[in-house]
Amino acid sequence: MDYCLYYQAYVKRELCWFLVGVLRSYEHMAFDRTIDKQKSIFEFFVPQGMQEQFEELMDRFLTMGIVTSYFQLENRLKGLNQEV
Repeated sequence: MDYCLYYQAYVKRELCWFLVGVLRSYEHMAFDRTIDKQKSIFEFFVPQGMQEQFEELMDRFLTMGIVTSYFQLENRLKGLNQEV
């Protein structure tokens, strides 16, 4: 099974709505959700073919001050032993 690339980012709390709105305007770029509401940390699941576009957008968010940092991690779902 192929897994999406996994990223986390610190997002300025007052601009979370903007980040989510922009990401959702790009079809199939990433699935986003808040992983830590108190620290304003988002996680993103990005398909392999969208990595370059996603990182370009995140770099732009960094420049604009919407994201304070983002980083790629090992997909946290890979190790889960799930049965359907």
